[in-house]
Amino acid sequence: MRKSLLFSLSLLFVACSGELVGNKYCDLPARFVFTPVNSISQLRTSCESMGEWCSIEADGNRFLFTKPDGSQGIANRLQITGYTGFYMGLTGFIVGLPTIPEMDALQPVVTCYDLACRNCYDDFYVARRLELREGGFAYCSRCQRTYNLNNTGQSDNGKPLFRYRVYYGNNTLSISN
Repeated sequence: MRKSLLFSLSLLFVACSGELVGNKYCDLPARFVFTPVNSISQLRTSCESMGEWCSIEADGNRFLFTKPDGSQGIANRLQITGYTGFYMGLTGFIVGLPTIPEMDALQPVVTCYDLACRNCYDDFYVARRLELREGGFAYCSRCQRTYNLNNTGQSDNGKPLFRYRVYYGNNTLSISN
């Protein structure tokens, strides 16, 4: 009886230890709301098709939505209904629907990462923009690391991309922290 109680308590501590490591979302400021999502095919596809990703960047008065194949959708931010301002994280966002659900989910959900290389930022405070690649990968030409967007944004050295909270529904994409 005593051994089984000690064993049960040890499992409890092991099971809870992962929760104490940290939050999966970063604390970098991010704020972006876009509607209607279906007006930009690159964004709609990334939010509704598993394994599809696009980057979102601000360029002057425009938002650029770019797929790995180079196809691009453009929205004039001054014409967006309900526009209330934005903050694009370090360099912009990567948005998509992973092919692999997370450990605590039954199915994949729309996910958002920062477009900056996590390794370059952590090691040198350089906000280096990543290049999206086919198959759900992002590549940094500076440090030569590849991130797997379909597997929680992990890089080949185990350091994941910065991640933001995201909501997708009712033809609206909302990213925040």
